[in-house]
Amino acid sequence: MGKQTGFTLVEIAIVLVIVGLLLGGVVVGQALITNARVRNLASMQEEVKTAYFGFRDRYRALPGDYNLASTNLPNVAATSDGNGDGQILLNGAMFDESIAAWEHLSKAGFLTGAYTYNATVNAASNPTSPYGVFLQLIYDNVYADAGAPVARHNLKLGNQIPVGIIAELDRKIDDGNAQTGSFRFSSYNQGGTAPTPANCHVAGVWQVQTSEPNCGGVSLF
Repeated sequence: MGKQTGFTLVEIAIVLVIVGLLLGGVVVGQALITNARVRNLASMQEEVKTAYFGFRDRYRALPGDYNLASTNLPNVAATSDGNGDGQILLNGAMFDESIAAWEHLSKAGFLTGAYTYNATVNAASNPTSPYGVFLQLIYDNVYADAGAPVARHNLKLGNQIPVGIIAELDRKIDDGNAQTGSFRFSSYNQGGTAPTPANCHVAGVWQVQTSEPNCGGVSLF
């Protein structure tokens, strides 16, 4: 019989070091991807909020609700004028100010992209999140609250956002609680399946351990 040989302790140690480096690289890579996605969402949100407040300051009106949009904004039809009541709402069955808001913002030069009002949400009328879901800028109370939510102007990022991403975004820009502060959970759905609140947060605590892929967030103004 020939002499049997095995790995020496040094060789085993080298293998373990290599495996550790590879695993560490995977973890670091995942962290970098997560941080990039969070920054992307935060940047997009900040761009819309800056546009919203800039429009309000310049025209003393709100995008979508502006009743003189066709008079003071280039290439806006009279059919895209809001009613000027100070709230971005769905007015009756024929006109949705939350859709018109994007046309007003883009044609006033406050928002990147060119959007034109359409009775239903589509790629020509609404911007989308990095997860391919249409954004919504509106006055309503469709968001999580520790008590009873009251209607406020808000920007909904849409659904299909992983809970780990939405939780990290909340921690970076707000208080990390899904039911309090200026950034919260929202079950708003504009395509696909609506988020299930209990899968995304419990009493304001983001359920990151579940790896839920379908959550949503809203920024309150």
